[in-house]
Amino acid sequence: MSASERTAAVVIPARLGSRRFPRKILARETGKYLIQHVWERVVDCPRVSRVVIATDSEEIVEACASFGAEARMTSAEHRSGTDRVAELAENLDEDIIVNVQGDEPYISHTDILALLELFDGSAAGDGERAGTVMATLAAERRDSEGFHDPNVVKAVVSADGRALYFSRAPVPLDPSEEGAGPVDWLQHIGIYAYTREFLLCFAALEPTALERREKLEQLRALENGYTIRIGKARGQHMGIDTEEEYTRFVEEEKRRKEDGPVLEGS
Repeated sequence: MSASERTAAVVIPARLGSRRFPRKILARETGKYLIQHVWERVVDCPRVSRVVIATDSEEIVEACASFGAEARMTSAEHRSGTDRVAELAENLDEDIIVNVQGDEPYISHTDILALLELFDGSAAGDGERAGTVMATLAAERRDSEGFHDPNVVKAVVSADGRALYFSRAPVPLDPSEEGAGPVDWLQHIGIYAYTREFLLCFAALEPTALERREKLEQLRALENGYTIRIGKARGQHMGIDTEEEYTRFVEEEKRRKEDGPVLEGS
């Protein structure tokens, strides 16, 4: 079976509790729940046969029902959103599972398709890609502020598109004087795709030393010897971690409405 024939499901983990911004998933100052914005961005994506929201809250299930989304309850004991996605994946039939964060309201069809293409070795004439089990995205940036912000995760990538490392530290090292000017770097975008079999394997692995130190679960895959392929993110990305970021998102949505609709995937 070629990758283009594989089926794909998007699973959106949505936890009600959040350390920096409690109940953000149900924030509704735009007239829509935050989780609804995310769901609407992915529900009609080509090559995606199913979109499911994985949650630990009956309140979120009820909110999702109000706008027609499929939502399922998962254990409240999970260590991460990936574990929540893996619980649902056990009962899904799709070959590839895409993990879209419930606080990424500007995720696009373009980005999801870019992820799925990383599994398509036949189109690329690349036998290694045909064996891809995990993939994610990164966006090019040049600003010094984000580069030195530990809340912004940096990716270091090989010439052939394999992840070498992820860090909250400013890596790779800026050869110029610290903070003196622009520096080229890659911001990791927290969307993942896995083969269903690998996702179940990955969720069963114990957290590793680097994962605990950086608080980045993708390092568990690298420390265990697995390859993560990285594609280029093309769309706008605005993850919502704080109330201030949500306020900026609300303001941006107001501007978007005033300017008229934007075509999906642009």
